[in-house]
Amino acid sequence: MATDQRSFLGAMVALAPKLTLAVLIGPVLAGLFGTVLPAIGFLQPGGSGVLSGALSAQPLTLALDTPGLLQSSWLSVKTGMVSTFGALAVAMLLVAGWHGTRWFRVTEQALSPLLSVPHAAAALGLVFLIAPSGWLARLASPTLTGWDRPPDILVLQDPGGWALILGLVAKELPFLLLMLLAALPQVSSAASLRVCQALGYGRVLGWMVAVAPQVYAQIRLPVYAVLAYGMSNVDVALVLGPNTPPTLAMRILQGMSDPDLNQRAPAAVLALYQLALVAMALGLWRLGESMAGHLTRRSVWRGWRLPSLPDRILRISGLSVAAVAALSIFTGLITHAVWSVAGRWRFPDALPEQLKLRTWMRHGADITDAVGLTLSLALTAALISLMLTVLCLEAEHRSQRKMGKAGLLILYLPLILPQITFLPGLQILLLKGGVSSGGAPVLIAHVVFVLPYVFLTLAGPFRAWDARYATLGATLGASADRTLWRLRLPMLLRPLLTALAVGMAVSVGQYLPTLLASGGRLATLTTEALALASGGDRRAIGAWALALTLVAWGPFMLALALPSLLHRNRKGMSHG
Repeated sequence: MATDQRSFLGAMVALAPKLTLAVLIGPVLAGLFGTVLPAIGFLQPGGSGVLSGALSAQPLTLALDTPGLLQSSWLSVKTGMVSTFGALAVAMLLVAGWHGTRWFRVTEQALSPLLSVPHAAAALGLVFLIAPSGWLARLASPTLTGWDRPPDILVLQDPGGWALILGLVAKELPFLLLMLLAALPQVSSAASLRVCQALGYGRVLGWMVAVAPQVYAQIRLPVYAVLAYGMSNVDVALVLGPNTPPTLAMRILQGMSDPDLNQRAPAAVLALYQLALVAMALGLWRLGESMAGHLTRRSVWRGWRLPSLPDRILRISGLSVAAVAALSIFTGLITHAVWSVAGRWRFPDALPEQLKLRTWMRHGADITDAVGLTLSLALTAALISLMLTVLCLEAEHRSQRKMGKAGLLILYLPLILPQITFLPGLQILLLKGGVSSGGAPVLIAHVVFVLPYVFLTLAGPFRAWDARYATLGATLGASADRTLWRLRLPMLLRPLLTALAVGMAVSVGQYLPTLLASGGRLATLTTEALALASGGDRRAIGAWALALTLVAWGPFMLALALPSLLHRNRKGMSHG
């Protein structure tokens, strides 16, 4: 019996890389195929046959006639490029100026929990905070502002997209900071920085000249993923983004959600245009990387030094912006809790006159159902992703061949390609195949986006595990399968649970995959919270957004507590 189990596990380990490749690429290619066909006249959503229609330029013509298309395109490029540059610049300034200090540890601890906050919850929290009738205006009024009613100021959904940019910077900053910290041990940052400081460079400029080029090479793909998301996101744009005109991704979603099925073919053309726009932006970003490298080398050869005062200003600026980003997200989340129990709350009162549970009583049953569905979907997607990740990493260990650049690019493919480009095509294929509802398509769509994050979270600790334990086990007669089950996985319990929690948080926050793969028939916490965002019931929005945040945070709390509880008498079992 034991031999059969070991041979079965060995077969699964050998099959895992190919299976993972199919899971990552299969839905993406199918979705792109389902987008291209209606864009050229085939696969009409309202047609009678599977490949109804004929080659036609009409979808292209209708797409080009979209009012305000150029403005939407510019908004997408602007919000993506500016937000990515802003988040990356702040993350680098923070690490360059404060890494290794007490202030850095405090800021890192404040930013880390924000990784698990869904984009929708963060965006809704910012709305409650910075709106003309939001908490900031209430706290400042009437003493500082003289306002006794909300001012007529266009803060949210402004035509320039600046609210969207600020929201994206605040939410993507923790992710890029984590990527930077993960890349630092792979370069000789401390030694390089000491050499630069000995040559007269300030802390910030020395880090930017000597360490940043090495670190950036390690985080290039995560930066590209942030840029692609910034240009094509829907969940944050739905709450904070402009609507006169909206971003290009929002136009595509409107076309794909239109009751008139004839609007989906032009929307498919716009989806391909969105892909081309992201590719162009990535090319411009790559050109900017080359220019930045050239300017850095030129400044080094010319011996340019940054005076102490600007260096100090840059350090304080990086820390201040990071602190404001963390504080704004946390404060926005607090407003969810306050609004969910608020009774009468007139402007400019800083706090509600009464606290009531009426909102929870009215929406409690629906929230409970959505919590159950969201958690079951998230746990299943995360477990599948974790199993594939463990098997792939074990296959890598047994073959002694680490994932190359091609494998890493495939891993990031679902993150770099805009969701709005291939998910509508996947929806059309599902409709044509008669699969217009059910959890299986949604689960597959979630796994596509959960798997890369689970792999990236677990890969480092798994590879860093001390292989001498395996050698010791082999000398005692343990097979590779037994070593995996009895040594490696128990010792990696904390990283395994952390990866599972990350996967669940990613799944909980998925809006577009859930909406399109289910045809709007599955009501998760994210889809319901964003559906309420267009209304004016802040109490209901606060209750749903608070539940969404707590569900995303819950697995992380368990991931922190469970290993400490299980290994409280066996500290040697803790690894990573």
